[in-house]
Formats: sequence, C-alpha cells, structure tokens
Amino acid sequence: MYKSIYITATEPRTGKSLISLGIMEWLLRLTPRVAVFRPIITDAPEGGRDPNIDLLLKHFNLNIPYEDTYAFKAYEAIDLLAHREVDELINRVIKKYKKLEDQYDYVVCIGKDMSDEGLAFEFDADVAIAHAIGSPVIILTGAAGCDLDEVLSTLHRAVDAFTDRGCPVLGVGVNRVDPEEVIHTREALEEALPDEICVSAIPENDLLGSPTLKEIANHLGADTLFGEDRMDHLVTRYMVVAMHMQNYLPRLKENALLITPGDRGEVILSAIAANRSSNYPPLAGLLLTTGERPAPSVEKVLDGLPINRLPILAVESETYETVSKISSVRTYITAESPAKIAVCQKLFNEFVDAECLQNRFGRIEPRGVSPRMFLYSLIQRAQADKKHIVLPEGEDERILQAAAHLVDLDVVDITLIGREDLIHRKLARRRIDLDLDKVSIIQPENHPKFEAYAQKYTELRQHRGITMDFSRDAMRGVSYFGTMMVYMGDADGMVSGAVHSTAHTIRPAFQFVKTKPGVSVVSSVFFMLLEDRVLVYGDCAVVPRPDAEQLADIAIASAETGKAFGIEPKVAMLSYSSGESGTGEEVDRVRTATQLARERRPDLPIEGPIQYDAAVDMSVGASKMPGSKVAGRASVLIFPDLNTGNNTYKAVQRETGAIAVGPVLQGLNKPVNDLSRGCTVDDIINTIAITAIQAQNK
Repeated sequence: MYKSIYITATEPRTGKSLISLGIMEWLLRLTPRVAVFRPIITDAPEGGRDPNIDLLLKHFNLNIPYEDTYAFKAYEAIDLLAHREVDELINRVIKKYKKLEDQYDYVVCIGKDMSDEGLAFEFDADVAIAHAIGSPVIILTGAAGCDLDEVLSTLHRAVDAFTDRGCPVLGVGVNRVDPEEVIHTREALEEALPDEICVSAIPENDLLGSPTLKEIANHLGADTLFGEDRMDHLVTRYMVVAMHMQNYLPRLKENALLITPGDRGEVILSAIAANRSSNYPPLAGLLLTTGERPAPSVEKVLDGLPINRLPILAVESETYETVSKISSVRTYITAESPAKIAVCQKLFNEFVDAECLQNRFGRIEPRGVSPRMFLYSLIQRAQADKKHIVLPEGEDERILQAAAHLVDLDVVDITLIGREDLIHRKLARRRIDLDLDKVSIIQPENHPKFEAYAQKYTELRQHRGITMDFSRDAMRGVSYFGTMMVYMGDADGMVSGAVHSTAHTIRPAFQFVKTKPGVSVVSSVFFMLLEDRVLVYGDCAVVPRPDAEQLADIAIASAETGKAFGIEPKVAMLSYSSGESGTGEEVDRVRTATQLARERRPDLPIEGPIQYDAAVDMSVGASKMPGSKVAGRASVLIFPDLNTGNNTYKAVQRETGAIAVGPVLQGLNKPVNDLSRGCTVDDIINTIAITAIQAQNK
C-alpha cells in the first residue's frame, strides 16, 4: 500500500488547503501517525512559515518540527535548477521526504504554489517530484474564468503527464465552480476521465476567497489604530466612501471594508454607529487613506467609546492607489480562521467523493520502489555503515571520477590499484577533484603483503599444482590482487570490469572466494530502473544454461538480492508459455525449477512458467493466469538461459532508456562485482554502493 498522497494543482488558487484538510482528517481517523510535507514552499507571509504547512500542523496539533516539513524555499529550488542541478534538487527532496516516511504511517504531500508566470515549469516540477518519491496524486484545477471544455482539456493533459511517468491518479477536483453548474461539471468529468479516477466538483464560495484584515494590513503595510484583537475579521467586499453620510449608509453590505480618506471624521463616526446598530449589517472595518489621521476631536470620541467593535487601519497611500493594491492581496486559510476551516470541511464532506478516494487508495498497489528512490537509497545505505572497496582499475578516468564523487560524499573507503604517477597525471589532466588524502593507491608488487598474498594463493590452489612463481605472476594481475584483498579481509568488496572482461574480473572469485554454503551456483542480477519501478532480472551475465536445480537457486538468490535492496520479491519464472498450456523440454525445465523453488522457499510468491507480458502487465496477467499473486505484479524476473536474459536486458535498456545497474553477483562468500566495459561514471557509483551494501548484509 502507498504511504503518501501528493496534492497538486494546474494553476493558482485551486483549493489545495481545502483538499489537504479533508485528506488529513480522513487519514488521522486511520492512525495518529500522519505527517505533512511540501517539497518546495514559496515566500511565506509575515511570520515566515508556509501557510499550508502551518494550517495542518496547528489545526491537527501535529507534533512535527517545522523544518522537517519542507525541502526547499522557492528561491533555493530556482537557483539549483538555473545551474541544472536537477539531481541535487530531487535527492534533497527525497532525503527530507524519506525521513518523514520512515517515522510516520502516511505523508500528505502538497505541491508547489503555482504562479501565473511559471505554470508549466512548476507543474513539471510537481510531476518529477511525485514520480521520484513514488506517490499517487490528486490533481486540482479551477473553473473560474474558464469554460468546461478548457477545464477538461487542462485535466486531460495533467492526468496524462502523471500517468506517463507511472504515477497513479487517485482523483481530480475542479474548484470554484458556479454553484448552478456543479452537477453538470461532475457528470462531464465522469464521462471524460477513466472510470477508476475519482472526480469532484466544488462550488465557488466567497468566504474562502475573502482575506482577513490582518492579511490586508500586512499586504498594504497598514497601521492598526483600533481593534488589534479583531484582525481576523473577514472582508468579503470593498466600498470606497466618497458620499455624504445619508447617501452611503443605505449602500452598506455585510463584512464590507470601508475605504475613505483619514480626514473624513463624519464617515468614521457614522460607520462606527452603523456597525453598532441592529438596523445595518456588521462591517469588517475601516481603512483610512492619504496618510491623514482622525482629527483630535474625532479621536476623543473614539477613545471615549466604551466599546468600539470596528477595527480601523490607516495607510499613507492615496485612495485610488490603495484600492489598486488591495486587488492583489493573497488570502490563506489559517488555523486562526475557524470560519474558513468550517466551510472547507463542509465543502469537502458534501462535494468531494471521499469514499471513492479511500477505496481507490486502498486498492491500488505500488508498482515497486521508484528508480529515483532506489538510487538515493543506495547511497544512503552505503553511507550508514561505511565499507572499504578496492577498485583494481584505478587508472581508468571513469573510475577516478566515481571515486571522487563517493569520497566527497563519504560513502565508502576506497583503495585504487594502479601506478601512482599515472593516476596523478590523469587527475590533473581531467581536473578530477579527488582528495588523495582519503584514498589509498597501491601497486601489487610494491605492496607489503604481496608475498603473503602469493603464499595464500599457493595454499588455496595447491591441489592444482600451483607454485609460488605462478602465484606471484597471478598476484601481479589487478583482479587477482584485488580479490585476494577481499578474501583476506583487507577490503570488504571489489568492483572491476570497466576495462577488463567479465571472465577476467570474476575468475579469481570463483577460484578461491567460492560460494556461500548451500548455494550451488554463482549467478547475477541486473537492477532494471524503468520509468515507474525497479525490476530484478536474473541471470543475465554468468550461467549460460542453468539446469532446473540451478534455475531454482538463481530464483531464490535473486529474490533475496531484491529484498536486500528494498524490492518486495514476487518471482516470475519466465518461459515461452504460461501456466499449464505449454509442453516441451524448455518449458518443463522451468516448471520443475518453479516447483523446486517453491518447495525450498514456500514463503516466496513464485509463479512459473509464465510469459514476460503476463508477468508484468496486470491486464494480461489477469487474462492468462487469473488469481495469481505474481502475474502482472512480478518484481523479480528469472530468465531460462543467458541468451534470453542478456538479450532482453539489453533490448529493454536500449529501447526504453531504462538504467541497468549490474551485473550484481550473488552467491559468493564475499562481494565481488563486475562492470560493463561501456559503463558510465553513474554505473560505477551505483555498483560500488551496491557492493558496499552487500558487504553490510554479510
């Protein structure tokens, strides 16, 4: 089940506070452990705190440090994006979100406040962030000033933007709908959008768009002359008073803010009298302009009144200028606005299909950990218990760049094998900022343990007739020397293969690191980072054609590897047919392997034989293997042979743009991992982090 709901909007002022109040109240009925999070907050009004966050923290008495509830202020995020540091922005958002996710049962995420100038950019940022944290979304838009076709077109684009990135859409809401059009709008939404998406149409409410006197005073920089304790009055309309008393009094409206020059004593006194009279509607307040203050005689009257219930503000600006400024005042729903909160709750209960949202939220299953979250967690987990990794190809520039990044983040301790003078030259030529005080650089034949390593290799391989001279030659090879460092406990893991073949990298491990007890075969997996989830592919690099026993071992080992990296294992044993429909030697081998794996690990959901489409596509899985716990939901896919697996992972990688992390070897007593010779710096970083985590798990 998902642990978060992301509330986003397509434009400003669409009712995120209204929806977040309702969603938070619903989740708090399930558990008291609910948090609020905003990835990016805008410049806060007076007090410095984000109004949306402050509302939920105070109204629901959430005991969460304010600093934990957001990742960036808007100007910080814009600065990072201006320097094209998107990864840094996403990683920090994930870090702050993950802290809350680990501590609470649910997190209500609220997207960025939209501005009229940057709608496309800001909405795209919300899509990227929701995708990164792996959250389903509720999309809000406004109906004010738009016809229904425009509203539907906006929502179609928004829904497509999220579903294309693999984010499930729980529901959509249209706010500020003409009260006469609510039913028609809802029916149009139901007809236009997919059946599984919950729809809501919420009518316009003047009260929610009405600012308080405090918000107006802050916006104008006004002084409060009287009524500081009544600044929460709501202003539903403005009235410029330039008439005589007998002419403006009949025009008074409830909750109006009267705007008049400060020298109009008769207006001030008559407004106070009218506000106290039961024959006139209650007013919100008085706003005096032009920098004039009431005359001393008028102030004397005001000071002598036993009760003055009418707040009075004053500004220096002219009346016309003041009215122009007021038109742009931004109002918020705050914990100090009980009337607005009550209206929000009423509107949510009456017009939002909460039951539909709850049912859909409980019914949809996460497709798995998001790629961004997976990559982020690799670094975080490796940092949590730092291990020592040896890199035999220390002269390769990609290795040096990866080492510099990991050392800078303090993820692992690193030993580079290579010629020190050459490494120095490459660092200087490529301007790679690697802190050499924090890494070790060694050449095998000059290392003080060279003879001891050769002696140990001779002992381990004496049944093969290995001599010391042969062992010394072997230890001069970087892969043999690095592997022996791991075997002897002088390093926790090894990563190689950027310039050497797979055989060159893993042969030493096969010779003397050996397999774990109970494991019949060393195999490998790739972590395939697709658009919306991470899958485990095994074996795509080591075992050419496993028999049924080996295939069962690979399935169990791959499930354990996936679980160790936060992927809930649902194992699909792939073949060219699904269920009992196919016959033949190849499908029978997979069927036997499935039975063996189930017998050995009855706790694991394992399905096979099953075709790839039935394993990963919900509709195909339901059609071909109804009732299966794995069909359509598989997270660990076991290929019947190396030919199939290797070609499939490369095809998926090239045709979809997926990131393939691996191969990650499994079954060895100590972690040794291979790189592709076409690997990127990011590939190396990820593989080193995985190797460190394997060492932690051991």
